[in-house]
Amino acid sequence: MAFGWIDAQAEQRRRAGLVRTLRPRPADSPLLDLASNDYLGLAHHPEVVEGAAEAARTWGGGSTGSRLVTGTTELHTELERELAAFCGFEAALVFSSGYAANLAAVTALAPHGSLIVSDAGNHASLIDGCRLARGTTQVVGHADPEAVGKALRTHAGPAVVVSDSVFSVDGDAAPLDALAAACREHGAGLVVDDAHGLGVLGDGGRGAPHAAGLAGADDVVATVTLSKSLGSQGGAVLGPARVIDHLVNAARTFIFDTGLAPAAAGAALAALRLLRREPQRAARARAVAGDLHTRLTAAGLDAVRPDAAVVSVRAPSPEEAVQWAADCRTAGLAVGCFRPPSVPDGISRLRLTARADLTEVQLDGAVRVIGETRP
Repeated sequence: MAFGWIDAQAEQRRRAGLVRTLRPRPADSPLLDLASNDYLGLAHHPEVVEGAAEAARTWGGGSTGSRLVTGTTELHTELERELAAFCGFEAALVFSSGYAANLAAVTALAPHGSLIVSDAGNHASLIDGCRLARGTTQVVGHADPEAVGKALRTHAGPAVVVSDSVFSVDGDAAPLDALAAACREHGAGLVVDDAHGLGVLGDGGRGAPHAAGLAGADDVVATVTLSKSLGSQGGAVLGPARVIDHLVNAARTFIFDTGLAPAAAGAALAALRLLRREPQRAARARAVAGDLHTRLTAAGLDAVRPDAAVVSVRAPSPEEAVQWAADCRTAGLAVGCFRPPSVPDGISRLRLTARADLTEVQLDGAVRVIGETRP
């Protein structure tokens, strides 16, 4: 029977407690949201919503084609120019998603004969980029610059090191200074996925590479998403102009994909301008994360100290993590639930987002619910 093997895999997932389901949310959900990636609380900000609406009224509902045909509007280039300037890079290129941006950066910068050194804790999009690239990939221990240097010493040709700036599972930060030093010692490039750093880390939320003094360097490339701190959708690659030009000509997820919808570009641009005007939002997101961690640990929960806005709480098992998250929802709190294979270390977690717009009362309520529903 066609696709008969699907039933066997579905049963295996059920027995392992790894079944995933879609839960459409209403526009007026009563749940307190600690599950989304809306770090700065901008997804529903009036200026961001109006930015999307105005772009749709001006440019239409879709971009109408790939970026190289009809899918590049003046709005796209305006967003690229302002995003690059804000983050401190020479140029930027906008993609339809952060996932597509990561695939582009890794595959286009790792040709035949090159070595890719990838952190074991990297996001799935970086991992898939490594799998699709024509270079050889070596996975090294999590946040281990010495292992990176050792891997680079084994290769005489072109090389690139790829790493999240803030890892999405536990919210810990990569040692970017040490990684850059290892790269420069061996003439390798550094690709940093700053999805969880933009809007949270650095001066006014300019990102982890900016905070580390790496923004604008000719051997550093950063990728970002527009769907987290900027409350929109899409992604971008930031780097030297010659790297961006190369992506325009070589990145398949740019050449063959429809351009980002104008509404998403308009929303992201409005959010970026708002963040530039209100840089305190980034510091507030970090402060809320620290406060949330303090409250959780005081309640006796096994929470990981955050380096940005992600706070994770360890769960005993995948099944208990799923039930814990479900019990939180029943009590009015939406939290993320990470289980294998999303977590490379096999430890299931509740994943909490520390948003800049959370109040003290909301934090108290969230910690109370998580504590009362613990397995």
